[in-house]
Amino acid sequence: MTLLIIAYLGGALTILSPCILPILPFVFARAGQPFVRSTLPMLAGMAATFALVATLAAVGGSWAIRANEYGRLAAIVLLGLFGLSLLSPRFASTLARPVVDLGNNLLNASGGGRAAPTAKSALILGIATGLLWAPCAGPILGLVLTGAALQGANLQTTFLLIAYAAGAATSLAVALLVGGRIFTAMKRSLGLGDRIRQGLGAAVLAGVAVIALGLDTSLLARLSYASTASLEQAVLNRLHARPLSGASSELASKDMVIAAADTKKPFRSDLPVEGDAPSLDGAVEWLNSKPLTSEQLRGKVVLVDFWTYSCINCIRTIPYVRAWAEKYANQGLVVIGVHAPEFAFEKKIDNVKSAIDDFKIGYPVAIDNDYKIWRAFQNSYWPAAYLIDAKGQIRYHHFGEGNYDRTEKAIQNLLREAGGQTTASAPVAPDAKGVEASPDLRNIRSGETYLGYEQAANFASAEGLQADVAQNYTIGEPGLNEWGLSGAWIVGPDQATLDQPGGGITYRFSARDLHLVLGPGADGKPIRFQVKIDGKAPGPDHGADIDADGNGTVTATRLYQLVRQSGPVVARNFEISFLDPGVQAYAFTFG
Repeated sequence: MTLLIIAYLGGALTILSPCILPILPFVFARAGQPFVRSTLPMLAGMAATFALVATLAAVGGSWAIRANEYGRLAAIVLLGLFGLSLLSPRFASTLARPVVDLGNNLLNASGGGRAAPTAKSALILGIATGLLWAPCAGPILGLVLTGAALQGANLQTTFLLIAYAAGAATSLAVALLVGGRIFTAMKRSLGLGDRIRQGLGAAVLAGVAVIALGLDTSLLARLSYASTASLEQAVLNRLHARPLSGASSELASKDMVIAAADTKKPFRSDLPVEGDAPSLDGAVEWLNSKPLTSEQLRGKVVLVDFWTYSCINCIRTIPYVRAWAEKYANQGLVVIGVHAPEFAFEKKIDNVKSAIDDFKIGYPVAIDNDYKIWRAFQNSYWPAAYLIDAKGQIRYHHFGEGNYDRTEKAIQNLLREAGGQTTASAPVAPDAKGVEASPDLRNIRSGETYLGYEQAANFASAEGLQADVAQNYTIGEPGLNEWGLSGAWIVGPDQATLDQPGGGITYRFSARDLHLVLGPGADGKPIRFQVKIDGKAPGPDHGADIDADGNGTVTATRLYQLVRQSGPVVARNFEISFLDPGVQAYAFTFG
Protein backbone atom coordinates (compact mmCIF):
# COMPACT_ATOMS: atom_id res chain seq x y z
CA MET A 1 0.00 0.00 0.00
CA THR A 2 2.87 2.38 0.80
CA LEU A 3 4.41 1.89 -2.65
CA LEU A 4 1.03 2.55 -4.26
CA ILE A 5 0.78 5.85 -2.36
CA ILE A 6 4.33 6.78 -3.40
CA ALA A 7 3.60 5.95 -7.05
CA TYR A 8 0.38 8.00 -6.92
CA LEU A 9 2.16 11.02 -5.42
CA GLY A 10 4.97 10.69 -7.97
CA GLY A 11 2.42 10.83 -10.77
CA ALA A 12 0.73 13.85 -9.20
CA LEU A 13 4.07 15.68 -9.14
CA THR A 14 4.43 15.40 -12.94
CA ILE A 15 2.15 18.46 -13.26
CA LEU A 16 5.19 20.46 -12.01
CA SER A 17 7.49 19.06 -14.70
CA PRO A 18 7.99 20.50 -18.21
CA CYS A 19 7.57 16.94 -19.54
CA ILE A 20 3.80 17.34 -19.05
CA LEU A 21 3.67 20.30 -21.46
CA PRO A 22 3.16 18.39 -24.75
CA ILE A 23 -0.10 16.77 -23.59
CA LEU A 24 -1.56 19.83 -21.84
CA PRO A 25 -3.20 21.14 -25.04
CA PHE A 26 -5.06 17.83 -25.48
CA VAL A 27 -6.24 17.96 -21.87
CA PHE A 28 -7.27 21.63 -21.86
CA ALA A 29 -9.24 21.06 -25.03
CA ARG A 30 -11.74 19.40 -22.63
CA ALA A 31 -12.23 22.65 -20.70
CA GLY A 32 -15.89 23.48 -20.22
CA GLN A 33 -17.12 19.97 -21.15
CA PRO A 34 -19.10 17.68 -18.79
CA PHE A 35 -16.66 16.05 -16.39
CA VAL A 36 -18.24 12.56 -16.18
CA ARG A 37 -19.08 12.21 -19.87
CA SER A 38 -16.05 13.94 -21.36
CA THR A 39 -13.13 14.67 -19.04
CA LEU A 40 -13.18 11.49 -16.92
CA PRO A 41 -13.15 9.02 -19.87
CA MET A 42 -10.34 10.98 -21.51
CA LEU A 43 -8.13 10.90 -18.38
CA ALA A 44 -9.01 7.25 -17.68
CA GLY A 45 -8.04 6.25 -21.22
CA MET A 46 -4.78 8.14 -20.92
CA ALA A 47 -3.88 6.53 -17.58
CA ALA A 48 -4.82 2.98 -18.61
CA THR A 49 -2.96 3.18 -21.94
CA PHE A 50 0.18 4.61 -20.34
CA ALA A 51 0.16 1.87 -17.65
CA LEU A 52 -0.21 -0.87 -20.27
CA VAL A 53 2.48 0.51 -22.61
CA ALA A 54 4.90 1.21 -19.74
CA THR A 55 4.46 -2.33 -18.39
CA LEU A 56 5.22 -3.84 -21.81
CA ALA A 57 8.16 -1.51 -22.39
CA ALA A 58 9.68 -2.34 -18.98
CA VAL A 59 9.68 -6.10 -19.55
CA GLY A 60 9.27 -6.59 -23.30
CA GLY A 61 11.79 -7.00 -26.05
CA SER A 62 12.21 -5.24 -29.36
CA TRP A 63 8.68 -6.25 -30.44
CA ALA A 64 7.25 -4.07 -27.66
CA ILE A 65 9.42 -1.14 -28.72
CA ARG A 66 8.32 -1.44 -32.35
CA ALA A 67 4.66 -1.89 -31.41
CA ASN A 68 4.77 1.26 -29.32
CA GLU A 69 6.45 3.16 -32.16
CA TYR A 70 3.57 2.24 -34.51
CA GLY A 71 1.00 3.14 -31.85
CA ARG A 72 2.77 6.45 -31.25
CA LEU A 73 2.66 7.24 -34.99
CA ALA A 74 -1.05 6.39 -35.16
CA ALA A 75 -1.69 8.58 -32.11
CA ILE A 76 0.14 11.53 -33.70
CA VAL A 77 -2.10 11.24 -36.78
CA LEU A 78 -5.22 10.85 -34.62
CA LEU A 79 -4.46 13.89 -32.51
CA GLY A 80 -3.44 15.87 -35.57
CA LEU A 81 -6.96 15.30 -36.90
CA PHE A 82 -8.31 16.35 -33.52
CA GLY A 83 -6.36 19.62 -33.68
CA LEU A 84 -7.51 20.33 -37.23
CA SER A 85 -11.12 19.64 -36.27
CA LEU A 86 -10.80 22.21 -33.49
CA LEU A 87 -9.51 24.76 -35.98
CA SER A 88 -12.19 24.07 -38.58
CA PRO A 89 -15.44 22.18 -37.87
CA ARG A 90 -15.88 21.76 -41.63
CA PHE A 91 -12.60 19.86 -41.94
CA ALA A 92 -14.06 16.49 -40.93
CA SER A 93 -16.74 16.60 -43.64
CA THR A 94 -14.11 16.78 -46.43
CA LEU A 95 -12.55 13.42 -45.54
CA ALA A 96 -13.48 9.96 -46.75
CA ARG A 97 -16.36 8.33 -44.90
CA PRO A 98 -14.36 6.22 -42.32
CA VAL A 99 -12.21 9.20 -41.47
CA VAL A 100 -15.28 11.42 -41.34
CA ASP A 101 -16.74 9.25 -38.59
CA LEU A 102 -13.45 9.45 -36.66
CA GLY A 103 -13.25 13.18 -37.27
CA ASN A 104 -16.81 13.63 -36.05
CA ASN A 105 -16.03 11.69 -32.89
CA LEU A 106 -13.01 13.91 -32.29
CA LEU A 107 -15.03 17.01 -33.12
CA ASN A 108 -17.68 15.95 -30.62
CA ALA A 109 -14.92 15.36 -28.07
CA SER A 110 -13.79 18.95 -28.55
CA GLY A 111 -17.30 20.36 -28.33
CA GLY A 112 -16.81 22.13 -31.66
CA GLY A 113 -19.78 20.49 -33.42
CA ARG A 114 -23.43 20.46 -32.67
CA ALA A 115 -23.45 16.97 -31.20
CA ALA A 116 -22.78 16.63 -27.51
CA PRO A 117 -19.40 15.13 -26.59
CA THR A 118 -19.60 11.39 -25.91
CA ALA A 119 -17.72 9.14 -23.51
CA LYS A 120 -16.60 7.04 -26.50
CA SER A 121 -14.98 9.95 -28.30
CA ALA A 122 -13.32 11.18 -25.10
CA LEU A 123 -11.98 7.66 -24.42
CA ILE A 124 -10.45 7.53 -27.94
CA LEU A 125 -8.75 10.86 -27.29
CA GLY A 126 -7.45 9.62 -23.93
CA ILE A 127 -6.02 6.42 -25.46
CA ALA A 128 -4.20 8.46 -28.11
CA THR A 129 -2.82 10.79 -25.44
CA GLY A 130 -1.64 7.83 -23.34
CA LEU A 131 0.32 6.47 -26.33
CA LEU A 132 2.17 9.78 -26.64
CA TRP A 133 2.79 10.61 -23.01
CA ALA A 134 6.48 10.25 -22.09
CA PRO A 135 6.86 11.46 -18.47
CA CYS A 136 10.34 12.17 -17.12
CA ALA A 137 11.64 9.15 -15.22
CA GLY A 138 12.37 10.63 -11.80
CA PRO A 139 13.28 8.59 -8.70
CA ILE A 140 9.73 7.27 -8.20
CA LEU A 141 9.03 6.17 -11.78
CA GLY A 142 12.60 4.83 -11.93
CA LEU A 143 11.87 2.71 -8.84
CA VAL A 144 8.75 1.24 -10.44
CA LEU A 145 10.42 0.50 -13.79
CA THR A 146 13.50 -1.02 -12.12
CA GLY A 147 11.24 -3.37 -10.16
CA ALA A 148 9.44 -4.30 -13.38
CA ALA A 149 12.69 -5.08 -15.16
CA LEU A 150 13.93 -7.25 -12.29
CA GLN A 151 10.70 -9.09 -11.46
CA GLY A 152 9.01 -9.24 -14.84
CA ALA A 153 5.41 -8.47 -15.73
CA ASN A 154 3.09 -8.90 -12.77
CA LEU A 155 0.02 -7.35 -11.19
CA GLN A 156 2.11 -5.34 -8.72
CA THR A 157 3.99 -3.60 -11.56
CA THR A 158 0.77 -2.83 -13.42
CA PHE A 159 -0.98 -1.51 -10.29
CA LEU A 160 2.00 0.73 -9.47
CA LEU A 161 2.03 2.16 -13.00
CA ILE A 162 -1.75 2.64 -12.86
CA ALA A 163 -1.32 4.47 -9.53
CA TYR A 164 1.40 6.66 -11.09
CA ALA A 165 -0.80 7.47 -14.09
CA ALA A 166 -3.82 8.04 -11.82
CA GLY A 167 -1.81 10.58 -9.82
CA ALA A 168 -0.97 12.45 -13.02
CA ALA A 169 -4.61 12.25 -14.14
CA THR A 170 -5.76 13.64 -10.78
CA SER A 171 -3.48 16.67 -10.96
CA LEU A 172 -4.52 17.24 -14.59
CA ALA A 173 -8.20 16.97 -13.62
CA VAL A 174 -7.73 19.62 -10.92
CA ALA A 175 -5.94 21.90 -13.39
CA LEU A 176 -8.70 21.26 -15.93
CA LEU A 177 -11.48 22.10 -13.46
CA VAL A 178 -9.80 25.40 -12.67
CA GLY A 179 -9.05 26.08 -16.33
CA GLY A 180 -12.57 25.12 -17.36
CA ARG A 181 -14.10 27.77 -15.12
CA ILE A 182 -11.78 30.42 -16.57
CA PHE A 183 -12.59 29.39 -20.14
CA THR A 184 -16.35 29.36 -19.44
CA ALA A 185 -16.20 32.83 -17.90
CA MET A 186 -14.28 34.11 -20.93
CA LYS A 187 -16.82 32.63 -23.33
CA ARG A 188 -19.73 34.08 -21.39
CA SER A 189 -18.30 37.54 -20.91
CA LEU A 190 -16.50 38.06 -24.20
CA GLY A 191 -18.28 35.75 -26.65
CA LEU A 192 -14.96 34.32 -27.79
CA GLY A 193 -15.95 30.62 -27.88
CA ASP A 194 -14.86 30.07 -31.49
CA ARG A 195 -11.60 31.96 -30.98
CA ILE A 196 -10.78 29.96 -27.86
CA ARG A 197 -11.58 26.69 -29.65
CA GLN A 198 -9.36 27.69 -32.57
CA GLY A 199 -6.58 28.71 -30.19
CA LEU A 200 -6.81 25.32 -28.52
CA GLY A 201 -6.65 23.69 -31.95
CA ALA A 202 -3.43 25.55 -32.70
CA ALA A 203 -2.03 24.52 -29.30
CA VAL A 204 -2.94 20.86 -29.98
CA LEU A 205 -1.17 20.96 -33.36
CA ALA A 206 1.85 22.55 -31.68
CA GLY A 207 1.84 19.72 -29.12
CA VAL A 208 1.67 17.15 -31.94
CA ALA A 209 4.66 18.86 -33.61
CA VAL A 210 6.66 18.82 -30.35
CA ILE A 211 6.01 15.10 -29.91
CA ALA A 212 6.59 14.22 -33.58
CA LEU A 213 9.97 15.99 -33.48
CA GLY A 214 10.96 14.10 -30.31
CA LEU A 215 11.31 17.25 -28.20
CA ASP A 216 9.17 15.70 -25.47
CA THR A 217 11.91 13.14 -24.75
CA SER A 218 14.96 15.33 -25.35
CA LEU A 219 14.65 19.07 -24.72
CA LEU A 220 11.88 18.80 -22.10
CA ALA A 221 13.57 15.82 -20.45
CA ARG A 222 16.71 17.93 -20.00
CA LEU A 223 14.71 20.81 -18.56
CA SER A 224 13.04 18.36 -16.20
CA TYR A 225 16.19 16.57 -15.05
CA ALA A 226 16.21 18.18 -11.61
CA SER A 227 12.82 19.91 -11.59
CA THR A 228 10.91 17.37 -9.52
CA ALA A 229 13.64 14.91 -8.54
CA SER A 230 14.18 16.53 -5.13
CA LEU A 231 10.44 16.55 -4.40
CA GLU A 232 10.12 12.89 -5.42
CA GLN A 233 13.13 11.92 -3.32
CA ALA A 234 11.56 13.70 -0.35
CA VAL A 235 8.38 11.65 -0.85
CA LEU A 236 10.44 8.46 -0.96
CA ASN A 237 12.38 9.38 2.15
CA ARG A 238 9.21 10.21 4.10
CA LEU A 239 6.88 7.45 2.98
CA HIS A 240 8.95 4.49 1.79
CA ALA A 241 8.87 2.51 5.03
CA ARG A 242 10.46 -0.91 5.12
CA PRO A 243 7.81 -3.49 4.23
CA LEU A 244 8.91 -5.58 7.20
CA SER A 245 7.40 -3.02 9.55
CA GLY A 246 6.00 0.46 9.65
CA ALA A 247 9.14 2.18 10.94
CA SER A 248 11.87 3.60 8.74
CA SER A 249 15.33 4.41 9.98
CA GLU A 250 17.09 5.55 6.85
CA LEU A 251 18.58 8.41 8.81
CA ALA A 252 20.05 7.63 12.17
CA SER A 253 18.91 9.94 14.92
CA LYS A 254 21.11 12.94 15.57
CA ASP A 255 20.73 12.21 19.27
CA MET A 256 22.44 8.81 19.10
CA VAL A 257 25.47 9.66 21.21
CA ILE A 258 27.43 6.80 22.71
CA ALA A 259 28.00 7.79 26.29
CA ALA A 260 28.70 5.99 29.58
CA ALA A 261 26.34 7.99 31.80
CA ASP A 262 25.04 4.89 33.51
CA THR A 263 27.32 1.88 33.28
CA LYS A 264 25.06 -0.26 35.49
CA LYS A 265 22.26 -0.51 32.95
CA PRO A 266 22.77 -2.31 29.63
CA PHE A 267 22.95 0.11 26.75
CA ARG A 268 19.90 0.13 24.48
CA SER A 269 20.05 1.92 21.14
CA ASP A 270 17.25 4.25 20.06
CA LEU A 271 17.22 2.59 16.63
CA PRO A 272 13.76 1.08 15.97
CA VAL A 273 13.21 -2.59 15.25
CA GLU A 274 12.14 -2.90 11.61
CA GLY A 275 11.55 -6.65 11.65
CA ASP A 276 13.44 -9.93 11.58
CA ALA A 277 16.27 -10.10 9.08
CA PRO A 278 15.60 -12.43 6.13
CA SER A 279 17.73 -15.46 5.41
CA LEU A 280 20.90 -15.13 3.37
CA ASP A 281 20.16 -18.41 1.62
CA GLY A 282 19.92 -18.27 -2.15
CA ALA A 283 23.38 -17.05 -3.16
CA VAL A 284 24.77 -19.04 -6.09
CA GLU A 285 28.26 -18.71 -4.63
CA TRP A 286 30.17 -17.01 -1.81
CA LEU A 287 33.49 -15.24 -2.32
CA ASN A 288 36.06 -14.49 0.41
CA SER A 289 34.13 -16.77 2.78
CA LYS A 290 32.22 -19.98 3.20
CA PRO A 291 28.41 -19.56 3.06
CA LEU A 292 27.18 -17.69 6.13
CA THR A 293 23.85 -18.48 7.80
CA SER A 294 21.64 -16.49 10.14
CA GLU A 295 22.46 -18.94 12.93
CA GLN A 296 26.20 -18.41 12.49
CA LEU A 297 25.76 -14.64 12.57
CA ARG A 298 23.59 -14.54 15.71
CA GLY A 299 25.34 -12.48 18.37
CA LYS A 300 27.14 -10.39 15.72
CA VAL A 301 26.21 -7.02 14.26
CA VAL A 302 25.87 -7.49 10.50
CA LEU A 303 26.05 -4.88 7.75
CA VAL A 304 24.49 -6.16 4.53
CA ASP A 305 25.54 -4.04 1.55
CA PHE A 306 23.71 -4.55 -1.77
CA TRP A 307 25.93 -3.55 -4.68
CA THR A 308 26.89 -4.34 -8.27
CA TYR A 309 30.36 -3.77 -9.58
CA SER A 310 29.69 -1.40 -12.52
CA CYS A 311 27.35 0.89 -10.53
CA ILE A 312 29.14 4.21 -9.93
CA ASN A 313 27.12 4.92 -6.79
CA CYS A 314 28.14 1.54 -5.37
CA ILE A 315 31.78 2.09 -6.31
CA ARG A 316 31.88 5.41 -4.45
CA THR A 317 30.39 3.73 -1.36
CA ILE A 318 32.92 0.85 -1.29
CA PRO A 319 35.76 2.81 0.42
CA TYR A 320 33.50 3.45 3.43
CA VAL A 321 32.18 -0.11 3.62
CA ARG A 322 35.73 -1.42 3.34
CA ALA A 323 36.93 0.94 6.07
CA TRP A 324 34.10 -0.09 8.44
CA ALA A 325 34.88 -3.77 7.86
CA GLU A 326 38.51 -3.15 8.85
CA LYS A 327 37.85 -0.78 11.76
CA TYR A 328 35.17 -2.82 13.53
CA ALA A 329 36.12 -6.40 12.60
CA ASN A 330 37.53 -7.08 16.07
CA GLN A 331 34.54 -5.46 17.79
CA GLY A 332 31.87 -7.81 16.47
CA LEU A 333 30.90 -6.35 13.08
CA VAL A 334 30.48 -8.65 10.08
CA VAL A 335 30.18 -6.95 6.68
CA ILE A 336 28.55 -8.93 3.86
CA GLY A 337 28.41 -7.61 0.33
CA VAL A 338 25.45 -8.95 -1.66
CA HIS A 339 26.31 -8.63 -5.34
CA ALA A 340 23.01 -8.33 -7.25
CA PRO A 341 23.74 -7.76 -10.98
CA GLU A 342 22.10 -5.06 -13.07
CA PHE A 343 23.54 -6.16 -16.44
CA ALA A 344 23.99 -9.68 -17.78
CA PHE A 345 27.80 -9.41 -17.77
CA GLU A 346 27.71 -8.80 -14.02
CA LYS A 347 26.38 -12.33 -13.54
CA LYS A 348 29.75 -13.75 -14.62
CA ILE A 349 31.44 -14.75 -11.40
CA ASP A 350 34.94 -14.30 -12.86
CA ASN A 351 34.06 -10.66 -13.59
CA VAL A 352 32.95 -10.18 -9.99
CA LYS A 353 36.15 -11.81 -8.72
CA SER A 354 38.23 -9.38 -10.78
CA ALA A 355 36.22 -6.45 -9.46
CA ILE A 356 36.71 -7.63 -5.87
CA ASP A 357 40.45 -7.73 -6.47
CA ASP A 358 40.43 -4.28 -8.09
CA PHE A 359 38.45 -2.73 -5.21
CA LYS A 360 40.51 -4.61 -2.58
CA ILE A 361 37.39 -6.06 -0.94
CA GLY A 362 38.28 -8.55 1.77
CA TYR A 363 34.88 -9.07 3.41
CA PRO A 364 32.48 -11.89 2.35
CA VAL A 365 30.51 -11.38 -0.86
CA ALA A 366 27.36 -13.35 -1.67
CA ILE A 367 26.68 -13.72 -5.42
CA ASP A 368 22.93 -13.09 -5.72
CA ASN A 369 22.49 -13.79 -9.45
CA ASP A 370 18.95 -15.08 -8.94
CA TYR A 371 17.96 -12.06 -6.77
CA LYS A 372 16.76 -14.36 -3.98
CA ILE A 373 18.41 -12.33 -1.22
CA TRP A 374 17.38 -9.09 -2.97
CA ARG A 375 13.72 -10.19 -2.92
CA ALA A 376 13.96 -11.55 0.62
CA PHE A 377 14.96 -8.06 1.80
CA GLN A 378 12.39 -6.53 -0.58
CA ASN A 379 15.17 -4.26 -1.75
CA SER A 380 14.88 -1.83 -4.68
CA TYR A 381 18.18 0.09 -4.70
CA TRP A 382 21.87 0.00 -5.53
CA PRO A 383 23.58 0.61 -3.17
CA ALA A 384 21.52 -0.26 -0.10
CA ALA A 385 22.80 -0.88 3.42
CA TYR A 386 20.93 -2.83 6.12
CA LEU A 387 22.16 -3.12 9.72
CA ILE A 388 21.17 -6.25 11.65
CA ASP A 389 21.58 -6.41 15.43
CA ALA A 390 22.89 -9.29 17.53
CA LYS A 391 19.35 -10.71 17.86
CA GLY A 392 18.88 -10.94 14.09
CA GLN A 393 16.65 -7.88 13.73
CA ILE A 394 16.94 -5.13 11.12
CA ARG A 395 17.51 -1.88 13.00
CA TYR A 396 18.66 0.59 10.33
CA HIS A 397 18.81 0.97 6.56
CA HIS A 398 20.06 3.56 4.09
CA PHE A 399 19.62 3.77 0.33
CA GLY A 400 22.13 5.37 -2.01
CA GLU A 401 25.32 7.26 -1.30
CA GLY A 402 25.98 9.58 1.61
CA ASN A 403 25.05 9.77 5.30
CA TYR A 404 28.23 7.84 6.10
CA ASP A 405 28.67 9.45 9.53
CA ARG A 406 25.13 8.49 10.60
CA THR A 407 25.56 4.95 9.33
CA GLU A 408 28.78 4.61 11.31
CA LYS A 409 27.08 5.94 14.46
CA ALA A 410 24.40 3.30 13.99
CA ILE A 411 27.12 0.63 13.72
CA GLN A 412 28.73 1.87 16.95
CA ASN A 413 25.37 1.91 18.73
CA LEU A 414 24.49 -1.66 17.81
CA LEU A 415 27.98 -2.93 18.68
CA ARG A 416 27.70 -1.36 22.13
CA GLU A 417 24.16 -2.70 22.55
CA ALA A 418 25.54 -6.18 21.78
CA GLY A 419 27.84 -5.87 24.79
CA GLY A 420 30.98 -4.65 23.09
CA GLN A 421 33.32 -2.00 24.38
CA THR A 422 32.86 0.27 21.38
CA THR A 423 33.21 3.92 22.25
CA ALA A 424 32.51 7.07 20.28
CA SER A 425 35.25 7.78 17.78
CA ALA A 426 35.85 9.92 14.74
CA PRO A 427 34.21 8.55 11.62
CA VAL A 428 36.34 6.90 8.99
CA ALA A 429 37.76 9.17 6.29
CA PRO A 430 38.95 6.90 3.46
CA ASP A 431 41.39 8.32 0.95
CA ALA A 432 39.23 7.58 -2.08
CA LYS A 433 40.90 8.20 -5.42
CA GLY A 434 40.01 7.89 -9.06
CA VAL A 435 36.58 6.45 -9.72
CA GLU A 436 36.00 5.88 -5.97
CA ALA A 437 36.21 9.60 -5.17
CA SER A 438 33.02 11.37 -4.07
CA PRO A 439 31.09 13.19 -6.82
CA ASP A 440 31.08 16.93 -7.37
CA LEU A 441 27.37 17.28 -6.65
CA ARG A 442 27.30 21.07 -7.10
CA ASN A 443 28.25 20.83 -10.76
CA ILE A 444 26.42 17.74 -12.04
CA ARG A 445 23.97 18.59 -14.81
CA SER A 446 24.06 15.22 -16.58
CA GLY A 447 22.39 12.02 -15.43
CA GLU A 448 22.84 8.29 -15.96
CA THR A 449 22.22 7.39 -19.61
CA TYR A 450 21.68 3.87 -20.96
CA LEU A 451 22.70 2.91 -24.50
CA GLY A 452 20.44 -0.14 -24.88
CA TYR A 453 17.10 0.56 -26.54
CA GLU A 454 15.03 -0.57 -23.56
CA GLN A 455 16.06 2.46 -21.48
CA ALA A 456 17.74 4.76 -24.01
CA ALA A 457 16.82 8.45 -23.97
CA ASN A 458 18.02 11.66 -25.65
CA PHE A 459 19.41 9.80 -28.70
CA ALA A 460 20.47 12.37 -31.31
CA SER A 461 21.69 10.41 -34.34
CA ALA A 462 19.65 11.34 -37.41
CA GLU A 463 18.85 7.70 -38.24
CA GLY A 464 16.97 7.10 -34.99
CA LEU A 465 17.61 4.15 -32.69
CA GLN A 466 17.15 0.85 -34.58
CA ALA A 467 16.58 -2.23 -32.40
CA ASP A 468 18.60 -5.43 -32.93
CA VAL A 469 19.74 -4.65 -36.48
CA ALA A 470 23.04 -3.46 -37.97
CA GLN A 471 22.81 0.24 -38.81
CA ASN A 472 25.23 2.91 -39.98
CA TYR A 473 24.78 5.95 -37.73
CA THR A 474 25.91 9.54 -38.01
CA ILE A 475 26.00 12.26 -35.38
CA GLY A 476 26.24 16.00 -35.75
CA GLU A 477 26.42 18.49 -32.90
CA PRO A 478 24.33 17.16 -29.98
CA GLY A 479 22.67 19.40 -27.44
CA LEU A 480 23.35 19.18 -23.72
CA ASN A 481 22.76 15.61 -22.46
CA GLU A 482 22.15 14.32 -25.97
CA TRP A 483 24.26 11.50 -27.38
CA GLY A 484 24.66 9.62 -30.63
CA LEU A 485 26.53 6.89 -32.46
CA SER A 486 28.76 7.05 -35.52
CA GLY A 487 29.68 4.07 -37.66
CA ALA A 488 28.12 0.60 -37.81
CA TRP A 489 26.42 -0.49 -34.57
CA ILE A 490 23.88 -3.07 -33.42
CA VAL A 491 21.79 -1.71 -30.53
CA GLY A 492 20.44 -4.41 -28.24
CA PRO A 493 18.14 -4.24 -25.20
CA ASP A 494 20.86 -3.16 -22.74
CA GLN A 495 23.96 -2.38 -24.82
CA ALA A 496 25.24 -1.12 -28.17
CA THR A 497 27.77 -3.34 -29.99
CA LEU A 498 30.20 -1.96 -32.58
CA ASP A 499 29.90 -3.99 -35.80
CA GLN A 500 32.92 -2.56 -37.66
CA PRO A 501 36.09 -0.73 -36.58
CA GLY A 502 36.16 3.04 -36.61
CA GLY A 503 32.82 3.65 -34.94
CA GLY A 504 32.33 6.00 -32.03
CA ILE A 505 30.04 7.62 -29.46
CA THR A 506 29.52 11.33 -28.86
CA TYR A 507 27.94 12.87 -25.72
CA ARG A 508 27.45 16.53 -24.75
CA PHE A 509 27.76 16.52 -20.94
CA SER A 510 28.25 18.83 -17.98
CA ALA A 511 29.91 17.25 -14.93
CA ARG A 512 33.36 16.89 -13.42
CA ASP A 513 33.63 13.17 -14.21
CA LEU A 514 32.40 11.06 -17.11
CA HIS A 515 32.31 7.27 -16.86
CA LEU A 516 31.30 4.70 -19.45
CA VAL A 517 30.59 1.01 -18.87
CA LEU A 518 32.41 -0.88 -21.64
CA GLY A 519 33.30 -4.47 -22.40
CA PRO A 520 35.14 -6.46 -25.09
CA GLY A 521 33.30 -8.64 -27.59
CA ALA A 522 32.53 -12.33 -27.29
CA ASP A 523 36.11 -13.26 -28.18
CA GLY A 524 37.43 -11.25 -25.22
CA LYS A 525 40.15 -9.56 -27.29
CA PRO A 526 41.32 -6.12 -26.04
CA ILE A 527 39.81 -3.17 -27.90
CA ARG A 528 41.78 0.03 -28.39
CA PHE A 529 40.08 3.40 -28.22
CA GLN A 530 40.81 7.11 -28.19
CA VAL A 531 38.99 9.90 -26.35
CA LYS A 532 38.71 13.55 -27.38
CA ILE A 533 37.18 16.43 -25.46
CA ASP A 534 35.92 19.30 -27.62
CA GLY A 535 37.80 17.75 -30.53
CA LYS A 536 41.19 17.68 -28.75
CA ALA A 537 43.24 15.31 -26.62
CA PRO A 538 42.03 15.53 -22.99
CA GLY A 539 45.40 16.50 -21.49
CA PRO A 540 45.01 17.24 -17.76
CA ASP A 541 41.26 16.44 -18.00
CA HIS A 542 41.86 12.74 -18.71
CA GLY A 543 40.25 10.11 -16.49
CA ALA A 544 41.97 7.31 -14.60
CA ASP A 545 41.58 4.79 -17.44
CA ILE A 546 43.19 6.81 -20.25
CA ASP A 547 46.37 8.81 -20.72
CA ALA A 548 46.72 12.51 -21.49
CA ASP A 549 46.53 11.77 -25.23
CA GLY A 550 43.19 10.03 -24.70
CA ASN A 551 44.42 6.51 -25.43
CA GLY A 552 42.97 3.52 -23.60
CA THR A 553 42.10 -0.16 -23.96
CA VAL A 554 38.98 -2.12 -23.06
CA THR A 555 40.24 -5.31 -21.42
CA ALA A 556 37.29 -6.31 -19.23
CA THR A 557 33.62 -5.44 -18.87
CA ARG A 558 33.52 -2.74 -16.23
CA LEU A 559 33.11 0.98 -15.61
CA TYR A 560 35.87 3.14 -17.15
CA GLN A 561 36.61 6.65 -15.91
CA LEU A 562 37.34 8.63 -19.07
CA VAL A 563 37.07 12.30 -18.02
CA ARG A 564 37.91 14.18 -14.84
CA GLN A 565 37.89 17.92 -15.46
CA SER A 566 40.83 19.50 -13.66
CA GLY A 567 39.57 23.07 -13.90
CA PRO A 568 36.14 24.72 -13.72
CA VAL A 569 33.32 22.37 -14.69
CA VAL A 570 31.74 23.43 -17.97
CA ALA A 571 29.70 21.70 -20.69
CA ARG A 572 31.99 19.70 -23.00
CA ASN A 573 31.72 17.48 -26.07
CA PHE A 574 32.95 13.96 -25.33
CA GLU A 575 33.96 11.73 -28.24
CA ILE A 576 35.26 8.17 -28.10
CA SER A 577 36.34 6.25 -31.21
CA PHE A 578 37.20 2.54 -31.27
CA LEU A 579 40.02 1.18 -33.41
CA ASP A 580 38.79 -2.41 -33.18
CA PRO A 581 35.28 -3.90 -33.63
CA GLY A 582 33.18 -5.74 -31.08
CA VAL A 583 33.14 -3.30 -28.15
CA GLN A 584 29.97 -3.33 -26.07
CA ALA A 585 28.84 -0.02 -24.52
CA TYR A 586 26.23 -0.05 -21.75
CA ALA A 587 25.78 3.20 -19.84
CA PHE A 588 27.19 6.66 -19.08
CA THR A 589 27.40 7.86 -15.49
CA PHE A 590 28.72 11.14 -14.08
CA GLY A 591 30.30 12.49 -10.92
